[in-house]
Amino acid sequence: MIEQPWPKAVEIFDTTLRDGTQFEGISVTADDKLKIATQLDRLGVHYIEGGWPGSNPRDDEFFRRVVQGELLLETSRLVAFGSTRRPKGKVDSDQTLANLLSARTSICCIVAKAWDYHVREALRTTLDEGVAMIADSVSYLADQGRDVFVDFEHFFDGFRHNPEFALRAVEAAAISGAEVLVLCDTNGGSLPHEISEATEVVVGMFPELTVGMHTQNDTGCAVANAVAGVIAGATHVQGTINGYGERTGNCDLTTFIPNLSLKMGIKTLPEGRIESLTSVSRHVAEIVNLPPNDALPYVGKSAFAHKAGLHTSALARRPDAYEHVDPTTVGNRTRMLVSDLSGRSTVSMKADELGLELDGVQLGEVLEQLKKLEHAGYHFEAADASLELLMRRSTGWRNPYFTLESFRVSVEHRAGEKVRLAQNPLGHYDGVETEATVKLVVGGERIMAVGEGNGPINSLDAALRAAVGNRYPLLASVKLADYKVRILDTNRGTEAITRVLIDATDGERRWTTIGVSENIIEASWQALSDSVLYALLRG
Repeated sequence: MIEQPWPKAVEIFDTTLRDGTQFEGISVTADDKLKIATQLDRLGVHYIEGGWPGSNPRDDEFFRRVVQGELLLETSRLVAFGSTRRPKGKVDSDQTLANLLSARTSICCIVAKAWDYHVREALRTTLDEGVAMIADSVSYLADQGRDVFVDFEHFFDGFRHNPEFALRAVEAAAISGAEVLVLCDTNGGSLPHEISEATEVVVGMFPELTVGMHTQNDTGCAVANAVAGVIAGATHVQGTINGYGERTGNCDLTTFIPNLSLKMGIKTLPEGRIESLTSVSRHVAEIVNLPPNDALPYVGKSAFAHKAGLHTSALARRPDAYEHVDPTTVGNRTRMLVSDLSGRSTVSMKADELGLELDGVQLGEVLEQLKKLEHAGYHFEAADASLELLMRRSTGWRNPYFTLESFRVSVEHRAGEKVRLAQNPLGHYDGVETEATVKLVVGGERIMAVGEGNGPINSLDAALRAAVGNRYPLLASVKLADYKVRILDTNRGTEAITRVLIDATDGERRWTTIGVSENIIEASWQALSDSVLYALLRG
């Protein structure tokens, strides 16, 4: 067997809590950061960059609570991020360095300028002073007993324009006591061949030190660039869960890790941890309150989803026929998408996946119902939970938990002086109140419940839970995670048919249900009640 030229192991440095929070749409609390750090430790990454102490109250609170013992890491080591001293400043009076030390982490990662253009134009100082800032800061932190990692900002741009200075910057850190030299593609504009060439030079110059990669995704090459760096000899890679990060994001660790471990045989995580990758990806998405990206490689909901009849029939005989890896290796699973284009074999495989036994007549009925419902606007490949309920009903199964008698929703807009709070820039007034009443039969008992909320759907959800929550306490852990509305025939204006998709989660699983009607509240009730029904069925 020919030995591969790349390293046998690579350190994983997660910066979701710092660079990841710079992604548009993400706003987290210190509590959120503690929860994410716990997930990252469960995954088994080597390093967790907690944030920049002193830069904002949230990061200060996070590090303070860590010091107080609120985060107990079993596998990972926590890192505090900061920068070098200021131009012409002194390390022992530099506030940024003082804040780094106050975080009391054993590792400090500091950012340093490696592009001469930035030293002259952004820092407005000389190249010699730029080098001195790096050397002084690394020496100071090392003398304080810290392990020092250095992120060389804009390294690849600097290497293209002035390689002599870029390498001087790296050398200053190396001879001053830095343990990891991280080459950053800060603008994300580099391509794999450029990454490989520059990284190989640095690895050759400092064979005794660890060389790392930090790649942004502005060309769509963040993961490919990180892999190119590893092939060139880098043994440390920084990235984020789900690729969150500044602008278009960072190297996505949920793709990078299995690429190295499953495709290249490079050790990245402790034994048995890679199976947690899908779960951690979805947990972090929930915490940052962003919908999971279904199209993500390896961990996305669609990563191993099959719709084409040719694919599904082949998968029935050989599971590996259309899957490049076994989905279970990353904690994911194969999914058969069923639509009006599906054949009997696809529906049969979906039934097997759900543990349902459908005879030939029932298969035919399901197919016929699918065609009619999808023609009416339903879209079952996007709503697996509703599809399962449809298939179960074809076997004669009926909802054993509750039966709807009726519901009513009341929306009242008040513009009187007593409830007028503030005129917003659009000229509207606060003062809308929503109330929903549902009448259900639960276990033979007729129950009426009222719910109030910030809209019709929230009120219906509150009323439904009020009616059945005491009977089924597991619903306390179920929450609505996303609500999508689409108008299907826009030419009909306000009379158009509406399709509603509801994503729900119990913290471990996520499922989608669907409703279609000319009345948006009725469509929403269909999706909402099916979502609760599915939770009870699977609970």
